[in-house]
Amino acid sequence: MGIFKRGAKLFRKGGWRKFRLRIESDRRREREVRSYQKWILANRLTEAMRETMRREIETFGEKITISVVLPVYNVEEKWLRLCIESVINQIYENWELCVADDCSPSQHIREVLEEYAARDERIKIVFRETNGHISAASNSALEIATGEFVALLDHDDELSPDALFCVAKEINDYPATDFIYSDEDMIDETGARYTPKFKPDFSRDFLCSVNYVTHLAVYRTEILRTIGGFRIGSEGSQDYDLALRVVERIPENHIRHIPKILYHWRAIRGSVAFSSDEKPYAHSRAREAIRGHLERTGKRATVEEAVYNLHCVRYKLPARLPKVSLILAADKNLNLTEKAIENYVAQTDYANYEIVLLGSTGGSERTSLRNVKFIVCESGDEAERFNFAAARTDGEILCFADANLKPLDRDWLKELASFALQTEIGAVGAKIIDAEEMVLHGGLIIGEKRKIIGAAHRGYGRDSGDNIGRLQLINNFSAVAISCLVTRREVFDSVGGFDAEDFPNRFFDADFCLKLRDKNYRIVYTPYAELIKIDKSRRLNLEKNPTAAEKDYFVKRWREVVERDPFYNSNLSKNPADFSIKI
Repeated sequence: MGIFKRGAKLFRKGGWRKFRLRIESDRRREREVRSYQKWILANRLTEAMRETMRREIETFGEKITISVVLPVYNVEEKWLRLCIESVINQIYENWELCVADDCSPSQHIREVLEEYAARDERIKIVFRETNGHISAASNSALEIATGEFVALLDHDDELSPDALFCVAKEINDYPATDFIYSDEDMIDETGARYTPKFKPDFSRDFLCSVNYVTHLAVYRTEILRTIGGFRIGSEGSQDYDLALRVVERIPENHIRHIPKILYHWRAIRGSVAFSSDEKPYAHSRAREAIRGHLERTGKRATVEEAVYNLHCVRYKLPARLPKVSLILAADKNLNLTEKAIENYVAQTDYANYEIVLLGSTGGSERTSLRNVKFIVCESGDEAERFNFAAARTDGEILCFADANLKPLDRDWLKELASFALQTEIGAVGAKIIDAEEMVLHGGLIIGEKRKIIGAAHRGYGRDSGDNIGRLQLINNFSAVAISCLVTRREVFDSVGGFDAEDFPNRFFDADFCLKLRDKNYRIVYTPYAELIKIDKSRRLNLEKNPTAAEKDYFVKRWREVVERDPFYNSNLSKNPADFSIKI
């Protein structure tokens, strides 16, 4: 009865559209719950797999010592024992467990820790004389660590048996590694696992929106000592603050992501895993950590509260706004084009922009639009037409947008321009939805089985919080779509614009972004610029089908990304690329 009452309430509040989106979201989550239980069974560690790992360890060129840092305070005995046992039961045996008890009042803490230390010489303990909270306790544990790398573990969580093996293997395969993180899930009081977090590879803008790396996190010990360990005063977000301070000091190619569930985060009362409201102060301290990170890296930005108590970085625009050339392709129906331009003008509060209408011969004579630069291009190929227009405009920023879209908020162009102006960012894209508030585009995923390129979050509700909240948060993708793509002119010119020869009508946007990625530019998706499709009968570029030649050449040129998109996850389906769990 409760479900029907909630459904009726939702229907009354938002009508059929909201009701339908909620039902579809609930169904997706139910499917994911079932899929994850199947995934757990399909990926369980067998004795044969364990033996294979043991043999592989013998081939390691360097059997590094991994120091597992464990701050402890007054945790229930059963959780503490499970936590310690998860370290003892590691397949990779070259570890030490560095425990710091933060002056726990419960007698069982000392008894349990001393019991385990007596059983295994790899377990080292420091008993603090005063309670200093988690940052101080973590630093006390870090002080007794002698391993080359440090792995972080909370006193009520568990490592998977292969966790340290996978870490050691990654370090052997990539000796320059300074920071490693893995996928994770949650575990309840009965031991049931749920809510997997299948993460992207390192995503700098995502990390400024949420601490998605969380667990398992492993750092080169020398770096942690160089930055002074955990910062006192960051309690509640001490791991987040630590990660941000580390990534400031190391190259991105020294950061490794292991796409395996290696950590089980216990959901019990008092833990953020149970509810984000359990430690409300953690959210404000997280934003303090992000602000500090931005200041240290020379960024002029503010940090605001976002959905789910998470975070939104707002880069400040310069006092002199650079000119934006907003390039729109004219529709054969000039009435539709005129209406589209009226929408853009009415919904744009950026003070220095021009609208460039890209049409065919005679279009300028037929249109009655004022204050619009009309550019005539005879080519029928979209990539060539956009290159042609870009070469005949003078904006410092180029905004390619579909004439069949309408911005939903007047600050949409400010949002996109603020990211495009960051020197490390090559291109930025927006959230695009249809009239039913279903997502058409929220970034691009490379390597979808049938289409080669898939629109991220396509078919999700506009406000969906699935997939670690990526639809609602600023983060990175390998590419964004031409339907709304913003870039600096200097960046556009640096790669020769769009490849009109090999990708005349499709894939030129993704190819452009991947060329920028090769030059170490980031590609950003922001949900804070939203545009809605107006005419159902007219397709956006991202909805059009590529030719066989475009598909074949794209796969040939970008085979490595097609096989493994770094901003997707190998545990997720690419048939289609809809973030569902691959079984």
